[in-house]
Amino acid sequence: MRKHIITKLLLGLLLIQTASLSAQVQRPYWNEILAFKKQDSLQPPATNAILFVGSSSFRGWRNVSEAFPSYAIINRGFGGSSLPDVIRYAEDIILPYQPKQVVIYCGENDLTMGDSITGKTVFERFKTLFTLLRSQQPQLPIAFVSLKPSPSRWHLRDKMIDANKRIKKFLRKQKNTAFIDVWKPMLNGEGLPKQEIFLKDNLHMNAEGYVIWQKVIEPFLLK
Repeated sequence: MRKHIITKLLLGLLLIQTASLSAQVQRPYWNEILAFKKQDSLQPPATNAILFVGSSSFRGWRNVSEAFPSYAIINRGFGGSSLPDVIRYAEDIILPYQPKQVVIYCGENDLTMGDSITGKTVFERFKTLFTLLRSQQPQLPIAFVSLKPSPSRWHLRDKMIDANKRIKKFLRKQKNTAFIDVWKPMLNGEGLPKQEIFLKDNLHMNAEGYVIWQKVIEPFLLK
C-alpha cells in the first residue's frame, strides 16, 4: 500500500515537471516578460504613457526615453518576437498599463518563418492584435511603424512592401490610428537600404538609424 502511494506521488511529481517543462517550451520569451513584470513591481511605470511594443528594433532602442524627452515612454520590445508573440503577451505587457497610445513595430520576423508566410499573413496577424486591443480599450490610439528595409532581409522586400500596404490601407479606415512610414527614409538615392545606419549584422540599426526613426515617429506621438 505504501509503495503504491509513493509510486502515485512520484508519478504526480513527474506529471507536474513535464507540464512545467511543456509550458516553458510553449512560451517563448517568457523570461523577458517576467523581467518586465519584476521591473514594474519594483518601479511602477508612468500612467497615461505611450507604450512601444514589438520586436528587437524597439528592444534595442535603449535610449528611447531620451529620444522623446517630452513624452512618457514605456518600452516593451522583446526578443526576436513575431506578431503571435505580441498577441500572446498582450495581457501581460500592453493592457495592464492602460496606455495613452500604443506604438507597434512587429511583423518583420514573421516573414522569416517560412515561405508560406506572406505579406497578407502579417496583415492578418496585425489585424488580430488590433482587434484584441480595441476589444479591451475601444478608443485606444494605435500607431504601426512600417516594416523597415533591413539589408539582410532585402530578399523579403516584396512581402514587406505588401504587408505595409495592407496595414496602411486598413488603418486608414480606423479611428485614432496612424501608419508611420520608416521605409522610404531608410533608403538611399538608389532605392536600396542605407548600409551606414545598420550594425554589422545588417539587421539591427545603429544610432544613426534610430535618429531617422526619432524624426519620423515623433510627429505621430500624442501629447
